[in-house]
Amino acid sequence: MKNYTDTWQHKGLRNKLVSTLRDKGITDEKVLAAINTIPRHFFLDSAFDKIAYEDRAFPIAEGQTISQPYTDAYQTQLFEVQPYQIILEVGTGSVYQATVLAELGAKVFTIERQKKLFGDNKTFIFKNKYPNIKFFYGDGFEGLPTYAPFDKIIITAGAPFIPPKLLDQLSVGGRMVVPVNEGEHQRMIRITKMRDGSFNEESFDYFSFVPMLQGKTGR
Repeated sequence: MKNYTDTWQHKGLRNKLVSTLRDKGITDEKVLAAINTIPRHFFLDSAFDKIAYEDRAFPIAEGQTISQPYTDAYQTQLFEVQPYQIILEVGTGSVYQATVLAELGAKVFTIERQKKLFGDNKTFIFKNKYPNIKFFYGDGFEGLPTYAPFDKIIITAGAPFIPPKLLDQLSVGGRMVVPVNEGEHQRMIRITKMRDGSFNEESFDYFSFVPMLQGKTGR
């Protein structure tokens, strides 16, 4: 069960979390404001209610996790999201990251390969508030070619390589942010598609994600 009551205590804990993220180097005030707006405990089992605003990852269903808030903020900051941009998210998970992007005004197409998680998200608490989030069940390596090109693509799992089909679905001038496996951890990579069709690749810090897997679960 989840707790959908947002108390003054929860709001105070969000303020504290935002201060922590600012101290860690998150400077995009729009990203910080989005995190301060969204009740993270809504996306977790009520057992985590008192610790939902600690800066760490927590388990969700199907062996997946809701990422550490710093990780969510870091990836989003690299994006430089603008209102009305079309974003593809690979790895819906708890829907928290997609909600952050939607709060920033983007239209989010999010793919989940775990059928149970996809089914659970049909009752997403914020469906009316964020109609700009569209849910899909499928293989993230394939992307959503029908809806391409995308202004931004975000991968929220450790990718064994940069998926070529997702590069094809990136618009000219668009950006992809993806954690790519380098041993036990993943290096955060930002890729920009240039006008001549080439790609500019930038490397950032190391993080730890669940693995990005091909295919989709059928149960």
